[in-house]
Amino acid sequence: MKAYQTLLYYCYSHIQDGEQYTAQHLKFCKAHGLKGRVIIADEGINGTVSGTVEACKAYMDYVYADGRFNATEFKIDEVNEPSFIKIHVRYKSEIVYSGLKNPNYIDPTKQTGKYLEPKEFAEMKDRDDVVVLDVRSNYEHKMGKFKNAVTLDIDNFRDFPAMINELAQYKDKKILTYCTGGIKCEKASALLLKEGFNDVYQLHGGIVKYGKEADGKDFEGKCYVFDNRLAVDVNKVNPVLISTCGNCGTTTPKMINCANPECNKHFTQCAACGEELDGACSIHCKEHPRKRPYDGTGYYVKIPQPVAPKVARV
Repeated sequence: MKAYQTLLYYCYSHIQDGEQYTAQHLKFCKAHGLKGRVIIADEGINGTVSGTVEACKAYMDYVYADGRFNATEFKIDEVNEPSFIKIHVRYKSEIVYSGLKNPNYIDPTKQTGKYLEPKEFAEMKDRDDVVVLDVRSNYEHKMGKFKNAVTLDIDNFRDFPAMINELAQYKDKKILTYCTGGIKCEKASALLLKEGFNDVYQLHGGIVKYGKEADGKDFEGKCYVFDNRLAVDVNKVNPVLISTCGNCGTTTPKMINCANPECNKHFTQCAACGEELDGACSIHCKEHPRKRPYDGTGYYVKIPQPVAPKVARV
């Protein structure tokens, strides 16, 4: 058993004291040495946290003890070291930005697509009357996706509502939505139902759970994750690598953030091009005056700027 764990989870649940709870949540995480990113909004909680096995157990107990998050399902990965360097707990308007002018148009606590457990998803996904829909962003599905899945040309999930008209051709099919951990599917499937799609499903627990319970069969490539691992293996049955270097086209499993902080693009890049461009996605970014030092990982931690000392006024 490894010394550390990484927890991926979310829960849609109406919260009345979101800002106050955010401060309390951050205090608990700091007290237990947990690292990660947690978003809290009036519609629920979404996070990835990492720490010792004992700290992660305490964290799960803390979340369940609240009472509002009993539907939370934690996806647990054993890791050799924490998957984050810092802890951020932030209060935002939504735990996943929907892109809707009126976010209340959908409510995942009331209506979403029917849950499919991983083995049910595996049994249904290849039927003729089914369309498997990836609701993630470009950089995610370029790293890995289900075989024959429909993918969307979107940079962020907030762009998903604009794709509804393009998806209208599938209204007579069963729509099986999926994402990394399930959170985006809750909103995507809810919106599809609102827009007249009648037979909508979602992969419960997302790609991560599918890898654990269905051995990742027919998931091609790696799964992009939102921590310093960047991508993880999923398929234990028939793995294949599909991601290619955005510079030279060579097959590569490596994902970086561009070393130019003003670009910071999620980018698949082979080791050779990474070395040649010093972690940048292009020559232009390589020559940027604020380009960050490249250590071979392509993962960067924001460095807090020094705060000027206050000058006493007489």
